[in-house]
Amino acid sequence: MAFAGEVGNGYAILFEAHRKIYEGKELQKIEIYDTKFGKMLVIDGCIQLIEAFEHTYHEMLVHVPMMTHPSPKRVLIIGGGDGGALREVLKHDPERVVMVEIDREVVDVCKKYLKIDDGAFEDSRVELRIEDGIEYVRECARRGEKFDVLIVDGTDPSPTSMSLFSREFYTLCSRVSDVFCTQSQSPTLQRREFIAVVRNADVFERRAIYLSCIPMYPGGLWSFLIAGSIVRVSREELRSKFRKLQGKVKHYNPAVHISSFALPGWVREMLPVQLVF
Repeated sequence: MAFAGEVGNGYAILFEAHRKIYEGKELQKIEIYDTKFGKMLVIDGCIQLIEAFEHTYHEMLVHVPMMTHPSPKRVLIIGGGDGGALREVLKHDPERVVMVEIDREVVDVCKKYLKIDDGAFEDSRVELRIEDGIEYVRECARRGEKFDVLIVDGTDPSPTSMSLFSREFYTLCSRVSDVFCTQSQSPTLQRREFIAVVRNADVFERRAIYLSCIPMYPGGLWSFLIAGSIVRVSREELRSKFRKLQGKVKHYNPAVHISSFALPGWVREMLPVQLVF
């Protein structure tokens, strides 16, 4: 019996692997395994997704910021090479989506072996760019180009992704987006990384943390940071806008949206400031 997954600083999350479907390393080490819960994507030793659970991550990463903006027509995704975030964004019928992924191999491998994008990469509204996310955002800021929603779907901090956790990156993002959202690590097992994201994102006018239970990630409890000029939406508006998602999502709904911002006391105590919500 073989197991594969993620081993971190004092913790491990492992799944029984029937076989390894793919392994390659150019910019990052990419592995895909067949497990009891479907295919599992691992990049540089960190679990990115498992088919049975990926909707609990992608839906919360995408629909919270997309539902917050009153009319999200122009969307920028940084990272997200597996296509899950892109798939969810397209459910909102945007006019244009730019996806910036630093590693073409991630896109190619996921399109071939995972196929969770459901054809999103072939959508005519999508522009895929293979380049460094911070450089693309820097160029947008220089040109004065703006997006309604900017979503960061990056890996855990690594030499490849570290710039996406920097104050400089968040500063640039604040200039080119109305609503910004990023995954912000585990508040249980990655406390230092979680707090660093919150602190570095203080360049935004407003920011808030929300949580989701995601079985495939360390600790099972995952955090997200939403920031920008808009971070709140009313219950009535959520219910109204949710009609176009009805039947298209597995995890997200208005009640989950609202309750995800209810932070336990121990999480609030970790935060360097009282965040707005």
